[in-house]
Amino acid sequence: MSRTGRPSVRGKFITFEGGEGSGKSTQARLLAEALRQSGVDAQLTREPGGSPGAEQIRKLLTEGDGESWDAMEEALLLFAARRAHLRRTIIPALNSGKWVICDRYMDSTRAYQGGARGLGFEVIERLAVMALGPDSPIPDATLILDLDVSEGLARAASRGGRENRFELLGADFHQKLRDAFLL
Repeated sequence: MSRTGRPSVRGKFITFEGGEGSGKSTQARLLAEALRQSGVDAQLTREPGGSPGAEQIRKLLTEGDGESWDAMEEALLLFAARRAHLRRTIIPALNSGKWVICDRYMDSTRAYQGGARGLGFEVIERLAVMALGPDSPIPDATLILDLDVSEGLARAASRGGRENRFELLGADFHQKLRDAFLL
């Protein structure tokens, strides 16, 4: 209930997850557009990024060669970006009743740094509680898009532009990543 006695309306939080080239960005955009066309106030965002500070951290994480950062350094940077994203974008939008559609969220950190990079899922969960607090938003729905690794990497390469450093990590890494998403 709100202070006025009316029920508080919290928006919905929907995340899209999956490996490189699986179609997350496209499907997130299409869902946000469809929601808006049906009269739902929807905000499309992404991780890492989604707020000014988080976008600066995104550049650090995605540029350079594949081994610029070790798994713990990546995780710490991602949680710093996520904390800024939550505080400045996601939580205010949800509290105002908006539906938040997010291209990547916690499952990506679990899969990339916890699984494929070898930190372990328990480490990621402990970092999440420390960095984000025990009451950070949990998605109302998460859609995990799965695609064969070679097809996903081919799609990512065909987008044009420069590959990000995660796309450069090779097929073995991306198979571990896919396996972690599907656990």
